[in-house]
Amino acid sequence: MMSKVLKLGLPKGSLQDSTLSIFKRAGWNVVISSRTYTPYCDDPELEILLIRAQEIARYVEQGIFDAGITGKDWILENKAQVEEVCELVYAKASMRPVQWVLAVPEESPVQEVQDLEGKHISTEVVNLTRRYLEERGVKAQVEFSWGATEAKSRLFSDAIVELTETGSSLRANNLRVLDTILESTTRLIANREAWRDPWKRQKIENVARLLQSGIMAASRVGLKMNVSNEKLAEIMTMLPAMKTPTVSQLYNGSGAAVEVIVEESTVREIIPNLIQAGATDIIEYPLNKVIP
Repeated sequence: MMSKVLKLGLPKGSLQDSTLSIFKRAGWNVVISSRTYTPYCDDPELEILLIRAQEIARYVEQGIFDAGITGKDWILENKAQVEEVCELVYAKASMRPVQWVLAVPEESPVQEVQDLEGKHISTEVVNLTRRYLEERGVKAQVEFSWGATEAKSRLFSDAIVELTETGSSLRANNLRVLDTILESTTRLIANREAWRDPWKRQKIENVARLLQSGIMAASRVGLKMNVSNEKLAEIMTMLPAMKTPTVSQLYNGSGAAVEVIVEESTVREIIPNLIQAGATDIIEYPLNKVIP
């Protein structure tokens, strides 16, 4: 009897490393060979293929993949009829949304989108850009860009619509943002027929749950500490735990062991305050998954 397999499309390119890192944190070991687009996965129920994020939504809609990971932007750009299973907030360089922005050279006389009437715009998201212009009553020529879009704003077009995560590339090319046309996050999507299959749906939901737990863990750490009985009430007010902190009495009854999960970005402020308030034996440890 053949075992059941879920065909999964993962993004190749800028999202590849961060996606594989999230999968590893969630519990899957995915190994890529330079000779193939089909990586090894230690889960025999997953058949993975690496492909450009721009194409995944279309192939999921067609049933070539049962599920895939791509951006909300590419779902909209391709007008793909798919099931959006969950949002996975991560990107190439950070755990935050990315933006498609309308930008012009710093020296351009264009000050607002209406000034682009009759002008040329270069972008990879032609459909998104055309819809944006139509909603604002602006008629402009939108041309597909195969890459190096920032450079085309001075050579071939009056403006560009380009993806940005940190804004550094736009600043490096002396471009000025006029407007944000879309904020996008990564999504786990499913083919609608596959979503109706009980086994495939359960497998997809399991993948979604573990990926979300891995993403949540990526920005959090665990803290353990010992606290004397007389300091416990004060310490408890200082801990921004996800839920109620875990408190266990120490063996000799002189105090308590306290354990919490906190945002990693807050630790540098919390630990000095905890020490000043009397906490001792503080341990910080990383997390692989956080399942609420």
